[in-house]
Amino acid sequence: MMAGSCIGVILLVMTLELLRRASKEYDRYLIRTASAAAVAVAPSSYSSDNNADSSSNKAVGTAVTAISARKSVRPTIFQQAVRATLHMVQFTIAYFVMLLAMYYNGYLIISIIIGAWLGAFIFSWENLDFG
Repeated sequence: MMAGSCIGVILLVMTLELLRRASKEYDRYLIRTASAAAVAVAPSSYSSDNNADSSSNKAVGTAVTAISARKSVRPTIFQQAVRATLHMVQFTIAYFVMLLAMYYNGYLIISIIIGAWLGAFIFSWENLDFG
């Protein structure tokens, strides 16, 4: 029964790392969606002239510049509700993990550490941005 508890604790901590990654990916999705929408709207805002391709390229460049200059996206109420729900579940799991650590059982603490390592190894493996 203790082995099952340790495996469960490892999986619980890995789930916490999964939720942290899911929150980060959801935020990236919101940014990509907003930038795609801004790029899609920008070309239609310019009047068509003899050189439509040049006008379209200028519009896309202007939209991308506007997004990168602003550097923020305000989520809709539904998107914010999803973000808040992800945070609430993360907070709840983190609190349970803390309570498990308060048992001062060495096996459970080692399981928490192993779960944190495995979760970070699996779910934090992403491209690193620089510059």
